[in-house]
Amino acid sequence: MGETEQRPTAGSRLGAQENAGISTLEHGQKPPMTPPGKLVSIKIQMLDDTQETFDVPQRAPGKVLHDAVCNHLNLVEGDYFGLEFPDHKKMMVWLDLLKPVMKQIRRPKHVVVKFVVKFFPPDHAQLQEELTRYLFALQVKQDLAQGRLTCNDTSTALLISHIVQSEIGDFDENIDREHLAKNKYIPQQEALEDKIMEFHRNHMGQTPAESDFQLLEIARRLEMYGIRLHPAKDREGTKINLAVANTGILVFQGHTKINAFNWAKVRKLSFKRKRFLIKLRPDVNSSFQDTLEFLMASRDFCKSFWKICVEHHAFFRLFEEPKPKPKPVLFSRGSSFRFSGRTQKQVLDYVKEGGHKKVQFERKHSKIRSIRSLTTQPSEQHTEVPKQSSSFAYGDDNDAAAVQSCRQGKELKASTEDNGQHKSPSLKKSPKEGRKVDGAVVSTVEEEEEASKDRIQQNRPQSQQPSTAGSLTGSPHLSELSINSQGGPSVVNMSLSPNLSPDAKQSSPLISPLLNDPSCIRTEEEEEVRRKRFPTEKAYFIAKEVATTERTYLKDLEVITSWFQSAVSKEDCMPETLKNLIFSNFEPLHKFHTGFLKEIEQRLALWEGRSNAHIKGDYQRIGDVMLKNIQSMKQLTIHLWKHNEILMELENGIKNSRKLETFCRDFELQKVCYLPLNTFLLRPLHRLMHYKQIMERLCKHYPPAHVDFRDSRAALAEISEMVAQLHGNMIKMENFQKLHELKKDLIGIDNLVIPGREFIRLGSLSKLSGKGLQQRMFFLFNDILLYTSRGLTASNQFKVHGHLPLYGMTIEESEEEWGVPHCLTLRGQQQSIIVAASTRSEMDKWTEDIQMAIDLAEKSSGPAPELLASSPPDNKDPLSVSDCTSLPAGLISDQRPVSISYVCWYRMQSLSFYDILQSNENQLSGNLLRKFKNSNGWQKLWVVFTNFCMFFYKSHQDNHPLASLPLLGYSLTIPSESENIHKDYVFKLHFKSHVYYFRAESEYTFERWMEVIRSATSSASRTRALSHKEPHAY
Repeated sequence: MGETEQRPTAGSRLGAQENAGISTLEHGQKPPMTPPGKLVSIKIQMLDDTQETFDVPQRAPGKVLHDAVCNHLNLVEGDYFGLEFPDHKKMMVWLDLLKPVMKQIRRPKHVVVKFVVKFFPPDHAQLQEELTRYLFALQVKQDLAQGRLTCNDTSTALLISHIVQSEIGDFDENIDREHLAKNKYIPQQEALEDKIMEFHRNHMGQTPAESDFQLLEIARRLEMYGIRLHPAKDREGTKINLAVANTGILVFQGHTKINAFNWAKVRKLSFKRKRFLIKLRPDVNSSFQDTLEFLMASRDFCKSFWKICVEHHAFFRLFEEPKPKPKPVLFSRGSSFRFSGRTQKQVLDYVKEGGHKKVQFERKHSKIRSIRSLTTQPSEQHTEVPKQSSSFAYGDDNDAAAVQSCRQGKELKASTEDNGQHKSPSLKKSPKEGRKVDGAVVSTVEEEEEASKDRIQQNRPQSQQPSTAGSLTGSPHLSELSINSQGGPSVVNMSLSPNLSPDAKQSSPLISPLLNDPSCIRTEEEEEVRRKRFPTEKAYFIAKEVATTERTYLKDLEVITSWFQSAVSKEDCMPETLKNLIFSNFEPLHKFHTGFLKEIEQRLALWEGRSNAHIKGDYQRIGDVMLKNIQSMKQLTIHLWKHNEILMELENGIKNSRKLETFCRDFELQKVCYLPLNTFLLRPLHRLMHYKQIMERLCKHYPPAHVDFRDSRAALAEISEMVAQLHGNMIKMENFQKLHELKKDLIGIDNLVIPGREFIRLGSLSKLSGKGLQQRMFFLFNDILLYTSRGLTASNQFKVHGHLPLYGMTIEESEEEWGVPHCLTLRGQQQSIIVAASTRSEMDKWTEDIQMAIDLAEKSSGPAPELLASSPPDNKDPLSVSDCTSLPAGLISDQRPVSISYVCWYRMQSLSFYDILQSNENQLSGNLLRKFKNSNGWQKLWVVFTNFCMFFYKSHQDNHPLASLPLLGYSLTIPSESENIHKDYVFKLHFKSHVYYFRAESEYTFERWMEVIRSATSSASRTRALSHKEPHAY
């Protein structure tokens, strides 16, 4: 039986080193005195279905019981949890932390109080502790079993597969079937067993902590995650369900959400008898009434729901606990109920400040114990650097015994009753300070706080992190730059896979990237440790680039094979022949590259020593994997040759069917389609260029005597042969795609796409007219020059003002004649215009490309055909340079594809066809840390660079980006000393007043990001580029 008298109170634990409990008090506040009196026993049912008994004084408030449970669990983030019990009317209610326990639980001997999750945060990455996430995972498991968390069969099977992985470890068909037969996670589980095992097979090497994280990552996306339905009726008497979440109040019909009222819209919540009232803030755009009314079953139901709403609002929206209202002199009006405890912000700040110690806990039903302890190595040299703790993955009994023999510390257990109620195996007390836990001395709180001042969370590549970057399709891999998302000191748990010896420790992924600003400084000692334990050779980072870019490529293929195919199947707008042509050629590619990615990730895991250490061999190479798969890829060349036909047939279908045109346009507006649709169709050809580029770097790096040189050189020869065969076709397709893309951007053109027409350059120039210099957008082709202004359409199209055939045109500089810097005169056979560029370099690019286009036109058979439907006078729709203010200079949160023409217009830049070809080769993906100009911390993001733009994701698993940053016009530099960026591998992007700092994980990745971003921020003329590069035929 848990004795409260033998356990310190929450407040006293703030300074107690021998305990790692929770306190809901702010620093400096005194804990409430525990009321003396007779003790009463309260039975608590934990989330792992075990029961504990706690003795509390009769007059003690609910907070004392709640703190006792959290202390017993060594739970730091206990504020997310609550105690619920059936009242005298058998209605489940939450324990009020301010009222005496005995006034709420009238018959404690006959009542079992449940310890459950009360507040579900919007992102589980905000949960800093592994134990907290473990308890949340148990809550999800419980909700699945009770039918509270409803979802489709695929999501259900995926959730259960992560639960099974955390309980029994890696996939084994016989063990899986036996385990699923003994454990029923949902009703009618038998129908999903094959699908569960299919998903479980993909989680090889995943630790329990990773499985918890992935489980929560999937669960949080479900509509019913964390939802408790409260039956009600609306004013018309329709039966509905009300619920409250971190965002506000939700309305459900059955299990389908039909409405939501965000906290920002809610002015007041109240109840009157059985009526629950929501008073909204006035909104002219809303059709809702000022006050909404819902009828509930009884006054008690109504008040209970109102109290839950008040608590959720306070926990998620307030910065600190609301102060109590002053007591009225004569009589009170309304309820005196208020939220008691820390708000979410206070919890995050407390964890960030590091006012706690990590302690151990043990998982029920799991082969792997997870131990949260802050340890230092016996060596005095690094005693000030907090070291990571260990999680032991048990294999068979012999492995378990071997690991158990390494354990040197004793565990203090809470006392339990003998009448059949047992201590939960997942909940153990922490060893006292100074004792060794698993062979390592537990550091003091003072040591932890001292070390945390100058520490960054550095995960080694051996780590398998349950971050959102973990792979659902293969073995999850960690970024080496995972940092504490809340900016405070955090501890990375070490884990041992069943196949690894206790010496081969690997990092357990407890911290996921979060879009907050963590402040962090890496110590020299940590940097030294990192250098020793991290693969540092260049070949490793080249191999890792293959893996990161392959993940992005696979996601791009899924846009076609999954998202586009699913959308097409729902709409009868595409001919069957076209469907078969597209999907029959993309599905084999997707299947092949899914297996390719798994092989690369497995090789990286072996390289880093993270898995299958019992297999002997030299795996610190990648050439053999590349050679094997590139040779297999040759069999798919037949599908790559079909891409030209796919592109042309799709465009013909769009041309002949208004329904298909509308469908494709609507699909491009979806967030998942972050690039033009045709770009995704060309991705397989772009990827061949990436492989060739990567193998060239690898062969250049290896000396001829290296063991991997022969395979790498053979792989380079194979991929170079494939690229040579498809290169000419790719350039034609790229030109075809660009012409169709420009056709969508331009108004007033009948036949822009004609055989033989080739795109050369587009960009912003100023045209001199009677009204002065006016900004115009110019489009240069091999036979004609168009000039346009931005139209007033919602789609930001450009309106054609005129065109000049290049046949017979001359070009000359005329700065002195017109007194305008960087000025050119273009003299056609029928018309002449004067244009000015923004800089000398822009003028040189245009001069060279226009002259080249004139030469090409002279060699053709004659003048270009008429292509304008109507050519409006140039004096209509004037637009001055000062009007260009619509495109944000910084991050764009709307993820729909931003036209390159649109960016060039507002950034006053130009872009050549050669730049576009180069951008197809210079694509990159990976984790970066980002910092804003005036912020203190760094944010870890998954970044994809493509199409002259950086796309930011929370993790590589996300289906669409959170924001994007078009880079045309930005400057790329390295921070100066005056900017106080005392970090390695940092580069700076700035445009006008917008400044961003990005930090890479190694020298190689830093140089790669600099290389590809420089290609986007500095456009080149075709003539100048060809002097350094092999020519590309248009």
